[in-house]
Amino acid sequence: MALNPFTLHCPATAAEACRLGAQYGREAAFLAGGTELLVDLRSGRRSVAHVIDLGGLTELKGIRSDGEELVIGALAVLADIAASPLVRNVLPALCETIDQMAGRQIRNLGTMGGNFSCGVPCSDTPPIACAAGAEIVIMGTEDERTVRARDFVLAPRVNVLRPGEILAEIRIPAQPPTSGACCERFTLRRGSALAVASVSAWVDLDGGSIGDARVVMGAVGPMPVFAERCAESLIGQQPGPDLFAAAGRIAAAEAQPISDLRGSEQYRRDIVQVLTARALAAASLRARGGAR
Repeated sequence: MALNPFTLHCPATAAEACRLGAQYGREAAFLAGGTELLVDLRSGRRSVAHVIDLGGLTELKGIRSDGEELVIGALAVLADIAASPLVRNVLPALCETIDQMAGRQIRNLGTMGGNFSCGVPCSDTPPIACAAGAEIVIMGTEDERTVRARDFVLAPRVNVLRPGEILAEIRIPAQPPTSGACCERFTLRRGSALAVASVSAWVDLDGGSIGDARVVMGAVGPMPVFAERCAESLIGQQPGPDLFAAAGRIAAAEAQPISDLRGSEQYRRDIVQVLTARALAAASLRARGGAR
């Protein structure tokens, strides 16, 4: 299907991009890597009169760390994030997640900012970033604001961005040396495929027991789903297979899956149960200093 006509804008700065977004409002769309937007425009899912290309904004492409937090520019492409020593040092689970998703061509075009902004329920990077306690920096025409990553997506394909605002950075705090994270992802085939379900787990050990935990599920709800009761069940407990199996059953009950071509509701719950146990075991092993 051919694209409907639109006016393409190529701002030189992020501030100019925000001004254009404010000027055209809901009639405009921001273009980052284009792996989601162009598909939506071509399929007719979305139609806009103006497309604002962010590709030339080098100020939003960097990856840096100051020891306190890891800062990933919204336009950093997924392949560069996965290959970054800075990212691998702070949150290796994010690199592993990206290595499992899509194909090489998509990873060389897609951006983490776009992965968040599109708000697609099966997006891969938001759950692991949320599990690690990430925050989102939003730039507008007048000022910046920061929101928790877990609060950024409001509904499928709906986020907190207002007209004239763009996602500028994803900030991931330095991870405690006693913590570990892992993302387990299930697809119907090896290679490039959308997730049927995914589970990102983060644990922080206090001595021999679990002092804190987060479990975030992807592709089994309208947005990343925090398995709060599952995480609470882990606090103060000794890591082990029985604990993680029980946590998996709780997470499966907290999931909000639908039935579609990739799997039924019950099938997804069954997968979540298994993935949760696996992710928690791997995260706990990493927290103890072991390899995944």
